[in-house]
Amino acid sequence: MPTVLIVPGLNGSGPEHWQTYWEHEIPGAVRVVQADWDRPRRAPWVAALVAAVDAHPGAFIVAHSLGGPTVAWAVEDRLLRDVSGAMLVAPPDVDDIGRIEDPLRDFTPMPLSRFPFPTVLVASQNDPYSTITRARFFARRWGAEFVNVGDEGHINADSGLGDWPEGKAILARLMGGEVETA
Repeated sequence: MPTVLIVPGLNGSGPEHWQTYWEHEIPGAVRVVQADWDRPRRAPWVAALVAAVDAHPGAFIVAHSLGGPTVAWAVEDRLLRDVSGAMLVAPPDVDDIGRIEDPLRDFTPMPLSRFPFPTVLVASQNDPYSTITRARFFARRWGAEFVNVGDEGHINADSGLGDWPEGKAILARLMGGEVETA
């Protein structure tokens, strides 16, 4: 089974976040660790992602929140060499200054280059960090399949999703089968 790279956003993903559950449940899943979860800077975040992809050729990326723009910047800069697919969940609209937190500003403007690998963008209708219209726009520009999961907020621990079975089903479809769990 290919490696699943877990790419959290601002502040990392805590113990009740579905990404943390997946990291422990999916055999061989690897969390991309950032040097500073609280004060993200684009260049080091992208470099950490690229290093993880280089260490795990053919991996599938599962990015949440600021992890999405991190992947988009790596694509924009043509730094990702061997990725089998990506699932971007609740990417924030970093261009909407009124909607995002100050630390995310280093990720503006949002890159809009088409992704060179199969991609799914999962969004919620009531995400406080991006409108569903903008999420759909990003999906179109990136060449991603768009999945609207309804009213799930920022699709994080606060959404009460647990290990998020619906998300696992989306990942399984992207990966062309089932996601094995421990």
